[in-house]
Amino acid sequence: MFIEAENLEALKILQKSYAGSVKMIYIDPPYNTGSDSFIYPDKFSESRKEYARRVGDTDDADYLKRDGVFQGAWRKNGKDSGHYHSNWLSMMLPRLHLAKTLLREDGVIFISIDDNEQAQLKLLCDEVFGAENFYGMASWIATTKAMNAGSAKFKTQKSDEYIYIYGRVSLQEHEPFRLEVKEEKEYPLMKNGRKYRVEEIQQRKNTGIKRSEKMVFPILGTYPRSGNRWTIGNDTAKELELAGDVFIKNNTAWRHIYADEEVSESHYPLWINFSDTVGTSEVGKATVFDLFKQEHGFETVKPLELIEKLIFHFTDDDSLILDFFAGSGTTAQAVMNTNIATEGKRKFITIQLPEPIKEDNKEAIELCNSLKIEQNIAEIAKERIRRAGRQISDGLQDGSEIDTGFKVFKLAESGFKQWRQPEQSDTEALQRELSLNIDSVLSETSSENLLYELMLRMGLKLTCKVSFSDDVYFVEDGDTGGLYAFLLERVNQSLIDAVLEKQPVKVAALDRLFEGDDALKSNTVLQMKDAGVMFECV
Repeated sequence: MFIEAENLEALKILQKSYAGSVKMIYIDPPYNTGSDSFIYPDKFSESRKEYARRVGDTDDADYLKRDGVFQGAWRKNGKDSGHYHSNWLSMMLPRLHLAKTLLREDGVIFISIDDNEQAQLKLLCDEVFGAENFYGMASWIATTKAMNAGSAKFKTQKSDEYIYIYGRVSLQEHEPFRLEVKEEKEYPLMKNGRKYRVEEIQQRKNTGIKRSEKMVFPILGTYPRSGNRWTIGNDTAKELELAGDVFIKNNTAWRHIYADEEVSESHYPLWINFSDTVGTSEVGKATVFDLFKQEHGFETVKPLELIEKLIFHFTDDDSLILDFFAGSGTTAQAVMNTNIATEGKRKFITIQLPEPIKEDNKEAIELCNSLKIEQNIAEIAKERIRRAGRQISDGLQDGSEIDTGFKVFKLAESGFKQWRQPEQSDTEALQRELSLNIDSVLSETSSENLLYELMLRMGLKLTCKVSFSDDVYFVEDGDTGGLYAFLLERVNQSLIDAVLEKQPVKVAALDRLFEGDDALKSNTVLQMKDAGVMFECV
């Protein structure tokens, strides 16, 4: 799922439907370098009305503007500002709090950062997630290009970037993470219906602090080599002898190890230094170039393998993954790639502001023009995800299929009228406002937009299966299996009867569809109650 929106507002909207549902969050927020556009200028010292007017969401009369999303409010957060760090932290704080509520109890969040804000970010995350839930700071080599201009080549060179890792619970309480298999043991022999393999009983030097004469004894009459000791105790050796699970070959002791006595796989440890394994930003840029077959103007693209590695180790095969600083869409592509590798069914939610392409980014502008899309980052990201999906589907050689489709949503004003308290206290002003709200739905709002708004109000996920039959929208809750019905086109008695035959959990209908037929409305309420169906008239 791709949401084109300002991420703070999008995260607020997702709270009810997705609370405690996200297994993994990965974000790559602005690094606050002092030269990049600071496009999330939250200012908490002013009133909500002042804030909405400043960012262009409302006009001078305080009415919402459809093209308001932060228009004219983007500005640089220069290092000469006395609030250089606090501006960035104030932007991150509410977003991290909202992200935390979306995480599952076993969820993990990854935050990419560089030297500009890593120290401040650590303190902020300790406050939001708890210092006890800090899992570590991963590092990776972002660039191998040295600075060779002027005196810069004689100074220290920065190559690494970092990823802070936090969970909802402490590392000690968290369930084991998935590890890469190093070796899978084979059991070619059989004894009494049990598969087994043979392994040499190891010896160690019997010197220094590890010296132990108790570990020097005969196994089937054979002692360890001079100066050595066995790595198993005398009691264990006797048990093996009695069971016939030990033998001597070339003066060396060997034992039987049964498949039901050990884990058959050995694993690589989960090191969080990815420096030499995932590629640099140049590799990430090349991946995007490969999809578009032309330059794209993105300079700090995370390599796919980095995100794939995080997804592989820290998610289940059916996990939900969130990225609310989506950028070019790397996380979405990484989710699809990991599903191929693990035969998984992971889903993603990516959120990206429709940030206009800067005028000096000629490559990105040319890309948008060649694709015939609007010149903003969100449009490029959506096209990248589409192309990545087609590339995956085209690469399947065995006839298998994988779902690479995704829904796209754009944050918009509510489709329902908002009550505005008259500034005048007279009866006429109140009556005018009441008359405007007799029909609660804005006339230009489509039924489909109303549907998804109502779904979010009810706590239903946007990816629920939606069907449209006989002017009724039916929504199947994937979590509970419950059926919801939405009457947004028409209402009559036969339609009500047909809906009740489906045995929905809840039915929602637009009040205006009853067209003043109070008898039909009252009967509908009673029918729903008798059938044990929740009913809401909006």
